[in-house]
Amino acid sequence: MVSLSNEKEKGIAFMKEQKYDKAAQMFTKFIDNNPNDPVGYVNFANLLSHLQDHERAERFYLRAIEIDPKSATAYYGLGNLYFEKDIFNQAQKQFEKALQQGLDEADIYYMLGLSLVNQEQDLRAIPHLQRAVELNSEDVEARFQYALALAKSGSVGLSKKEFIEVIEADPNHSDAHYNLGIVYLFEENLELALSYLDKAIESQPNHLLALNAKEKVAELWNNIEES
Repeated sequence: MVSLSNEKEKGIAFMKEQKYDKAAQMFTKFIDNNPNDPVGYVNFANLLSHLQDHERAERFYLRAIEIDPKSATAYYGLGNLYFEKDIFNQAQKQFEKALQQGLDEADIYYMLGLSLVNQEQDLRAIPHLQRAVELNSEDVEARFQYALALAKSGSVGLSKKEFIEVIEADPNHSDAHYNLGIVYLFEENLELALSYLDKAIESQPNHLLALNAKEKVAELWNNIEES
């Protein structure tokens, strides 16, 4: 039962209850009654974005920013919208603006890091992904992406520690097992490499990268034994 004090809070409650038509009505009323409050536009934009109406959501985010150029949540929402549309350079810009306006949460550092990763800028992504992990150490996927960016940037030793922590938190994380196997292959430890590749395949039997890597490692192992 919704018994909150204003349209904004009721709209948010209806969104959580997946009553999107009623949420839209509440946000519309809030905007009508508070046309110069950016929060109403951000909330309506969040709803539209959730419903995949990206074009209208973008207009509402931009309207919120027009009213208040310091609206960190509007920049963050707009960044998420561009990320979903695979416009990663624009997503990056909006997340950076949200940070400039004081938004300091794990999610924004994570999304900024991913935006850079998707532009093949892993080295630049590392400090943002690291900060995301610092702010939320239980976010397994953020830690995995941090480890992956470290590995791709050449910091293999640091990435190994993070991959191990991912596996400790999620023993069935097949991609972490696979990448740790590759780290041990890089270190020329074929026994451990095979062990972790096997665990990746055990967690995800159709993991093609792990299957291919295991085949190549097995060939190396056999060649060493025969020589």
